[in-house]
Parts: sequence; structure tokens; C-alpha cells
Amino acid sequence: MPRWAIVQASGEAEAFRYNIHKELEGTEAQALAEMLRIIDTVADALTEAGRRRQRRRVFRVSDRSYTVRVESRGWSYDAHFTLAELIADTHDDELPSSASGSTEGP
Repeated sequence: MPRWAIVQASGEAEAFRYNIHKELEGTEAQALAEMLRIIDTVADALTEAGRRRQRRRVFRVSDRSYTVRVESRGWSYDAHFTLAELIADTHDDELPSSASGSTEGP
């Protein structure tokens, strides 16, 4: 079964940080549905009790990539989510050990 990572990038300019928000197994459709669920809830975690979110926008960059912008009084937050398929793993006999498809390693 394919393995996926939901990669999140957030920050400002050169200070953007990339991390794997979540790893999962399943079909591409299942992984994409999970990523969209995460995107739909990311802004909720940023709001404080009693403070109403003024605006939240989701932009589709590609079929597997979305940008979220949350704006409220005096602040904004941007995050970029990308669905990535695992294609190489040096500790999995079912996958090549390099992105080029080689089983020999780099």
C-alpha cells in the first residue's frame, strides 16, 4: 500500500520551515482527504478562546498542494501543505534505496 507524508511549510520569507505534519498509508484519495481535513482545521488551532477568526482562505496550488492564509485583527498566518508519496527508503525491501530507483544506495 502506498505511503504518504503531508508536508507543511510555514513561516516568513527565508525563515520558512518544512516538516512532515503526518505520515499515513492508503490510497492517494484517502491521503488527500486527510490532508484536506487537516487544512480545514489548521486555523481553528490558531484562534484563542472568544476571539473570532476574521478571514480564512485556502488556495489550491496543484492537485496535491494547498496554501492556507488566516487573517485576523492585527495578524496573519500562512501555511503551505503538500501531499508527498514515499518513493525510496533505505530500510524497506519493497522500495528502492534512492530516488533514482537504484537499490544500491547513493
